[in-house]
Order: sequence, then structure tokens, then C-alpha cells
Amino acid sequence: MFASLEDLAKRLEAARYIADPVMLNVIYVASKLGKPILAEGPPGSGKTELARVVAIAAETHIERLQCFAGLDDRKAIGHFDEALQRVYLTSRYGDQPFGDEEWGSIKSHLYREDFFIAGPLLRALLSPKPCVLLIDEVDKVGEEFEAQLLEILEEWQASIPRLGTVKAKSIPFVLITSNQQRRLGDPLRRRSLYMQFDHPSMEREQKIIRARTQGHSEHLRLEVAGFAQALRGYRLQKQPSIAEMLDLVNALDVLGLKSINAEDRDTLLPLIAKTEKDRERLMLRDGFASLVCDIQCHIDRLNADRLGGTLTYA
Repeated sequence: MFASLEDLAKRLEAARYIADPVMLNVIYVASKLGKPILAEGPPGSGKTELARVVAIAAETHIERLQCFAGLDDRKAIGHFDEALQRVYLTSRYGDQPFGDEEWGSIKSHLYREDFFIAGPLLRALLSPKPCVLLIDEVDKVGEEFEAQLLEILEEWQASIPRLGTVKAKSIPFVLITSNQQRRLGDPLRRRSLYMQFDHPSMEREQKIIRARTQGHSEHLRLEVAGFAQALRGYRLQKQPSIAEMLDLVNALDVLGLKSINAEDRDTLLPLIAKTEKDRERLMLRDGFASLVCDIQCHIDRLNADRLGGTLTYA
């Protein structure tokens, strides 16, 4: 996928993704060794976005398996198209009866790839060109399904009843994400490279906002980065994601607001409070105003860190 570590860095930069040296090394090693990356961290910390930018950088497409309770092989790997099988039988044989010997020959035609609808896991293996396979929120499925992934991630093949073993035409770049709702099994961890995702520091979030938004003042980007830090320290039920902060920057521009002010609380609440409990907390007297005041505190701390000094707040 990538000619060198420097090539990867340039491609991610062109995709406007801010990656630190450790992340670059993990992505590059995973692409060269054909190892999946297991990315764990809170929702909104940028795990899924990594799959998107790697696909852009590699000039390929994404196959996404969105995990959920009840996910099975039929949705993940694929299934035979019974309607198409019936059409084949009707068009070929009509209503005429056939014996057991003939039925054996017919079944050999019915259970082949022509009648199989591939799911995202199989599509990734059958892609002529290596793609990005995103297995998103794997912590939402049980250990049984997690175990079924091991053959694909280790042997790069899928054993499908009645179809047989389907081997990969190309090795995908695999990113497995987890919001840590449950602990994943050691077999999956053993086969993966690991990255822990957290919400970004204020400095990194400012860089992300700068890379992903255009036509905004640097002061506003800094304010939004500080606001994100203040909100995440406020113990909200639903902490703001990086994507939501990017949306906030663009919304401020649409609304013609050049700064975040306490008097704009009611206007901004729908953009940052995504549960009724969080909305009620931010509606409390001085709740939102205190967050706005905290923006400057975070800005001052960041500036002090850049100058190598410290600030103390009572």
C-alpha cells in the first residue's frame, strides 16, 4: 500500500489527517506485515476516521462491517440467494420432476459463488486490489463471533458451508475498533497490533481543526479546541467527538458568530448537548458561562506550555 514510512506520512498529510510518529509506525508496520490494527478508545476519538483516511491515502475503498448484537455469518460473510436459485431452477427445469442422482448434479450448480451474496468480510477478501476492511465496534458482538474472525485474520480465508474455503485474492488493511464495552479476547489481541485512542490534547485538536476547516480565524479554531477541553472536563453523558467540534466550527461560520459567548448558549446547545440530561446541566445557572470562561483558561495553559512555563489557577 505504501512505499515507505515517508510516503505514508505524505499521503496522510494530503488526506488532512494528523498522525503522531507512533501511529505512523503502527500503520506502516500493519500494512507491510498484513496485521490487523485493534484500536480501542471512547466513542468520537477518531478510530473510525483512521480507516477512512488510510483508504484515501492508499487510493482504495473501504469494506465496513458494522457490528451489533445479533450479527451473524449471514450478514458478515454472506449467504446464498435463494430467490436467484429458484429462478435458476424454474428457468432450467420448469416444473419437471427429477431423481436423486440428477438432484445431486443440480445442487453442485446451486451452491457456487454465482448464487452467493458476499458480505463485507468476503468482499474484502475477494477484492482484486487490497482494500481497507473496517470491523467497527467489535465489542458489541459476542466472543463466538469474535472467534470466527480468527480464520480470516490469520489465514486470510473463509470457510463457508456448502461453498467451501474461499481464499483471499488480496490482503486487506484491517482496522478493528472497540469502544471497550467489554474486554476482547486474547486470541484477537494476539493477532493484532494495538493502538489506544483518547480524545486529543488541545494542541492536537487545534491542528485537526486547522487541517479540516477553511476560512476560519486561528483564534476561533483555538477557542473551539479550548471549548472541547472544557466540555470533556464537564462530565457530560455524551462527550463531544472530534467530528462534532469540526461541525461546531462550521456552524459558527454559518451563524456568523466569530467567537463563543455565553449569551449564545441556546443557539449552541443543540450542537453540543446530545442528551436531555446534558442539556439540563448546561442550562443550569452559570453552567454554560463557566464553560466559556474555561476556554480562556485552557488557551492560557496551552500558551504557557508552548513557552515552557506554567500557570496556576486558584
